[in-house]
Amino acid sequence: MTDARADLRAEPRKVTLYRNGSVYTAADPFATAMLVDGDTVAWVGSEQAATSIADASMDVIDLQGALLAPGFFDSHVHLTETGVALDSLQLGGVRSAAGILDAVAASAAGLPADAIVLGHGWDESHWGDQALPNSEELDRAAGGRRVYLARVDAHSALVSSSLADAAGLPGQDGVAGSAQVKRNAHTAARLAARQLPEHLLRGYQERALAEAAANGYVAVAEMAAPHIGSIADLRAAAGWNGQGDPERPLPEVLPYWGQLARSAEDARSILADLGVSVLGLAGDLNIDGSVGSRTAALRDDYSDAPGERGSLYLSADEAAAHIAACSELGIQAGFHVIGDAGLDAALEGLDLAAAEVGEQRVRAAGHRFEHVEMADSDAIARLAKYSVTVSVQPGFDAAWGGPGRLYEERVGQRERAMNAFASFYAAGVPICFGSDSPVTPLNPWASVRACLEHSNPDQRISARAAFLGHTRAGWRAAKYTNPMAGQLVPGAPASFAVWEVEELMVQVADGRVQSWSTDPRARTPLLPALDTGSDPVCLQTVRDGRELFTNVALRS
Repeated sequence: MTDARADLRAEPRKVTLYRNGSVYTAADPFATAMLVDGDTVAWVGSEQAATSIADASMDVIDLQGALLAPGFFDSHVHLTETGVALDSLQLGGVRSAAGILDAVAASAAGLPADAIVLGHGWDESHWGDQALPNSEELDRAAGGRRVYLARVDAHSALVSSSLADAAGLPGQDGVAGSAQVKRNAHTAARLAARQLPEHLLRGYQERALAEAAANGYVAVAEMAAPHIGSIADLRAAAGWNGQGDPERPLPEVLPYWGQLARSAEDARSILADLGVSVLGLAGDLNIDGSVGSRTAALRDDYSDAPGERGSLYLSADEAAAHIAACSELGIQAGFHVIGDAGLDAALEGLDLAAAEVGEQRVRAAGHRFEHVEMADSDAIARLAKYSVTVSVQPGFDAAWGGPGRLYEERVGQRERAMNAFASFYAAGVPICFGSDSPVTPLNPWASVRACLEHSNPDQRISARAAFLGHTRAGWRAAKYTNPMAGQLVPGAPASFAVWEVEELMVQVADGRVQSWSTDPRARTPLLPALDTGSDPVCLQTVRDGRELFTNVALRS
């Protein structure tokens, strides 16, 4: 029997009325107010109606014209690496090998002799002289301390000889003449640099999640894998959903584990050994590497490195076994795949798996491929055939797409067909967006803008499509149990962000017509104008009715 006295003692649910703003909702394109009852959206509507329902029991927040919209979902992050990158050497602005060495020397000064110098973000494609430092130079700059400096794409790194020796790198595949390590050597170096006690793991992850909350994210998909971090790292990430500080709620973490399964029995064993629930054996299970590090698997040579075609880490047969195993269990399989030859292997794997377990079973599992930067029309049609979700990173094109930039340098005219957002949509391929943080920043509006300003005008999409891809589509891609997640309608989870914006508009991707409109007859919810020179400012982030982040300006 239920104890009625316990119900009376229970803390009453908080009711909050947001008003005098703009609410992005399909329920009412003219909505200016929203009522939150506990963890649920109770009502959306007009200012006049808000006046009629407001009472003294409610916490009333005057939005003062701000935008209230569904919270962002980042479909591809690495929490520990993001936290490390945020708190370590920032090398994105360095423009030479000498600059790298100066930064290392300054960071190492005063550190204990057994400390490790960590850094992230160098990109030699921006340097006038692209020569890299060697390991001995890093040793001298760091005073003998171990050094690990991740390239911006996180698929190679610069390491000191002291770290190389500690990680057993000499003789491994991927050791070059400079301090740069790739492939197997990079995996070993990264794991050696990431041997952190649990309290530090959790500290870095909390740092990353707090950064996400401050930028309007209510959830992230954590793409863990054995070559990136340990199972302890995965367990720590998954633990934030139930073991974090109750006084400091954080964005929801939806974890994946990128480990190859060779059979359904093998997949069951992997899942049992994790000791934590994951959404699938997907994410950064690498079929290939990255364009920047020249490890993405290409059909033809790299334009700036004749004879090189990257690295294929998994065969089509291995991909097929993995997809078939996960399909049998009804869980998501997936791969990191960037190059066209890498995608060929993944698609052949789909065909082989469908022949083994049936096309319907493959489609029903909702598999996902990460990045998929080089997909031609035939590949896109095959992805649609198997209902594979493509999780892409608009920030990649913003950072490296277009004439005279990294992608053109690496692959020549093939760059024009990369990151085919509009083509995916046109073919009916499910698509969601993420940052791959720390590769690109946790900046959702910059990512939305990158969709609107794609370096190839034919691949631009509308602001509305881009926004949905950064919100509701992420929940769908993760096969989230609540079908109403990612929208603000009565009965939906109260997970949203409030934004200070300069102007609200309706935007389309077709440059041949008027791009921007404030005409209310469009009956389309308004989004921030992203051509004003400044991004919206996050004033508050709320997940399931609980504040994750609040800017003091919201209540001032």
